[in-house]
Amino acid sequence: MKAIIVGGGIGGLAAAVAFHRRGWLVEVLERAPEFTEVGAGLAIQPNGLRALDALGLGDSLRAGGLADPPAGVRSSGGDWLIRNDIDGLKRRFGQWVTVHRADLIDLLRSAVPGQALRPGAHVHQVRPDGTVLHSGGTSTADLVVGADGLHSVTRRSLWPHVPGPRYVGYTTWRFIAPPQPVEGSVETWGRGQRFGHVPMPDGRVYCYLMANAPTASRAGLAELRERFARWHDPIPALLASAREDTVLQHDTYELPNLRTYVRGKAAILGDAAHAMAPNLGQGACQALEDAVTLAHAVDTLGVSAGLAAYDRARRPRTQMIVRRSRQVGAFAHWTSPSLTALRDAAIPLLPRSFFDRSLAPAYSWTI
Repeated sequence: MKAIIVGGGIGGLAAAVAFHRRGWLVEVLERAPEFTEVGAGLAIQPNGLRALDALGLGDSLRAGGLADPPAGVRSSGGDWLIRNDIDGLKRRFGQWVTVHRADLIDLLRSAVPGQALRPGAHVHQVRPDGTVLHSGGTSTADLVVGADGLHSVTRRSLWPHVPGPRYVGYTTWRFIAPPQPVEGSVETWGRGQRFGHVPMPDGRVYCYLMANAPTASRAGLAELRERFARWHDPIPALLASAREDTVLQHDTYELPNLRTYVRGKAAILGDAAHAMAPNLGQGACQALEDAVTLAHAVDTLGVSAGLAAYDRARRPRTQMIVRRSRQVGAFAHWTSPSLTALRDAAIPLLPRSFFDRSLAPAYSWTI
């Protein structure tokens, strides 16, 4: 049995590992000239780590250094809005790991046979019968997996009339700051903008910023330093230590719900199926879950029944995560002074069980 995977990012390489471990031939078509990642940091939450365990790679990631769960959410002045029970989260759900995206790509790529990797392959069309047209010719397989991201050629080929990505109203900056002490993984909410910092095992700090903005608007490091200059420590210091050439900016998009993730001998996964705003930090974790679930279902049940089982298992769950991520972002990006003041006063009064219940569906996944 052979699987063609379109896209060599986290989801695509995870799918390649999953099928390879089950004895399938795999062919990974990646349009970039090499298999790598230019992103910043990434928090792998317990569900994502369990998916990596299913691929035989979880312990390798743990060896790079464990991380604590998110400490909580603060206001721009430094008051705690949400204070998580870190030890309780680890006891209930498991371990967190923080990693550079490039390091995760390297780990996944190392578990795929080198001859299966085809960089520089531009896919033009995917057909439901398992045929893929690309710059190197035509490939056919028993299964095609579209893991080619937000602007997926696979999705457009199989469902040419479905709506495309929609802008959620804010843009995102990411960078990794030099080593410095921070108080765990914390997100801070202001009016229409927020700042998050996550310590990495080597002492560096992964930082992300989001702000309401029109599409394609751009802001450099000097503007960001001015915008967040009066926010609580260590935010100004983290921005002061950053270098302009390390800051990445991308507008934030999500995909409308699809009625199915499968057609014929093809399936889509990760951002190609359910791109989401990064508010829950679940994008990569859901792609890992997708890959493990797809390989298990198809290899166990056969292509047709396995694809149907994959769709039943993954579509409701991932669309729920997309919806919850959207809802969290809405609260964080209010701009009205009165509404944000009400938010900041009301959230600390909510019982901790309220937040625990909201986290449980994302963290408690098992294959």
